[in-house]
Amino acid sequence: MDDRLISPPLSQLQKLRQPLTAGERAVFQLFHRYLSKDWEIYLQPHLNGLRPDFVLLNPHGGIAVFEVKDWDLRAMRYFTKPGRYGPELWAERHGEEFSIQNQNPIPKVNLYKKEIFDLYCPRLQERAGWAAITAGVIFPFANTGDVKRLLSSFQQAQDRDEFEKYQPITGMDEISSGNLEAVFPESKRTGSRLMTADHASDLRGWLVEPDFSSTQRTPLVLDRNQLSLAESRTESGYRRIKGPAGSGKSLVLAARAARLANEGKCVLVATFNITLWHYLRDLIVRGLDAPEKFRNVRFTHFHLWCKHVCHDAGWDKEYENLWSNDPRGQRDALNYALPLLAEKAVALADFERHDAILVDEGQDYLPMWWNVLRKACKPGGEMLLVADATQDVYGTASSWTDEAMKGAGFGGRWAQLATSYRLPPEALRLARTFAETFLPKDAIDLPEAEQGSLDLYPCRLRWVQCSPDTASTVCSNEIQSLMRQTGKRLANADITLLTGDMTSGVDVVTRLEEEYKIYTVNTFGSDHRRRKMGFYMGDAKIKATTLHSFKGWESRLLVIYVPHAAHAQSLALVYAGLTRLKRSQEGSWLTVVSSAPELHEFGRSFPDYADGAAAIVT
Repeated sequence: MDDRLISPPLSQLQKLRQPLTAGERAVFQLFHRYLSKDWEIYLQPHLNGLRPDFVLLNPHGGIAVFEVKDWDLRAMRYFTKPGRYGPELWAERHGEEFSIQNQNPIPKVNLYKKEIFDLYCPRLQERAGWAAITAGVIFPFANTGDVKRLLSSFQQAQDRDEFEKYQPITGMDEISSGNLEAVFPESKRTGSRLMTADHASDLRGWLVEPDFSSTQRTPLVLDRNQLSLAESRTESGYRRIKGPAGSGKSLVLAARAARLANEGKCVLVATFNITLWHYLRDLIVRGLDAPEKFRNVRFTHFHLWCKHVCHDAGWDKEYENLWSNDPRGQRDALNYALPLLAEKAVALADFERHDAILVDEGQDYLPMWWNVLRKACKPGGEMLLVADATQDVYGTASSWTDEAMKGAGFGGRWAQLATSYRLPPEALRLARTFAETFLPKDAIDLPEAEQGSLDLYPCRLRWVQCSPDTASTVCSNEIQSLMRQTGKRLANADITLLTGDMTSGVDVVTRLEEEYKIYTVNTFGSDHRRRKMGFYMGDAKIKATTLHSFKGWESRLLVIYVPHAAHAQSLALVYAGLTRLKRSQEGSWLTVVSSAPELHEFGRSFPDYADGAAAIVT
């Protein structure tokens, strides 16, 4: 059994930040002794801020998540009581009754299972894949019958026998007798049509630090200005950094997060789009002293953070009641009602706060959201906001007035980054021209070329103007053209397609897959949120996503489709896309396919210009 993957390793279990309880030690011994070595054991895994007691993973058998409660049901009276939204868990001590619904293990494991399925194993089958995950509850010091009677009202009534197979509830009887089959009925499974090594890999990256490529293992390289910002804090703890695309804003944020994590600080990194997590995670890991320090960093986007805050307060029903089918009501809930509910939850005395909260792409946040997040920071902690108003793709940057900034805790000037280290020189020139031509003069922050550097970064810049009805054909042809040009110098997996909306993206990837058998990893479709969590640049397929979702990322091989550019946000989105090109001494390629008449003349300034009719010819 010594060759089993256990995380943290056996030698480190006595050094855990949160020591194992007696019950957790007993459960671990059961799993370690009786599970086959194909099952990996993760104790108190980070799981991006959620903290289940155990996660078990078998690439061929499935996934299991367990919540362990050391409760002695004889120490005080435990009972259920009707609540506003159904039964609630209560206790009585010394004649005083009090709610312990926020400690109820059934909602906890249900949340763990749902988020493993929704966010961290996005390639599991949409419906059937639910059965690949066991969510169990264990009371090592309570009689099994008593535990089941206490918790039975929180389980689903229909198909109870089948349901209990995937949500077992057990107690001291099974632990003391070593009855693994009762504790974990699916433990004997050696094969599954639902579970694969790819699914295990998706989840494993959130359970332990993955083995990054040599590039990702390279320490972060910062210039003098970036290093100064990353290694210091202001007297107040509040800092705001602005800079154009490619100037290293995310790099500074990641380096600061790594430094704080190395010091043992609890760091919350907040973004607006989910896909940015993967990029920031890769950067932060490169700045850590040791992989286990990654446990100190949690990633979230604002609305997911609000959801978790409400759950921690036991306000799941209040959260669910915010939503309506009216799109306008949904927007109001996201922008105002949900933040207000989260703000009330944060005010609870036992809310766990962070040593530092770092917000990337801050121009996408409303000042109200920032002010709610501030209340989750410990007194004397740090708050960092990095932003680029030029990439105002949601129309929120204008909310950050001078008065709003003062109300957000900031004083003095912005810290400024100016030099772009991402863009090849010729692409940088075109991006500056685009911003000067189409974006509001009072909002643009233009990238500057690195002084004294030689042009060692060749790039090909191509523009194809076409009609909307030929766009999918043109885009697929341009992608195939890139595949032919890259040869042995670049892999096809480096090609990334960015589209202005999901509809046009679906058209292109469908054509690629059905007509040319060129498969993609993409974020299009009704399950796009799940797909975003499965969007990794390390995937062997061609990448395809929206311009919104790729903001903050970078790639050497880009094909961008612009369906329209009639208003300020769509123009800012085009600018954001143009600045995603990553320079390389091996060369970079950017092709823009546009059916926006407003951009036709700008497109003619590209070194390689073609009209749609010529581009359709393969």
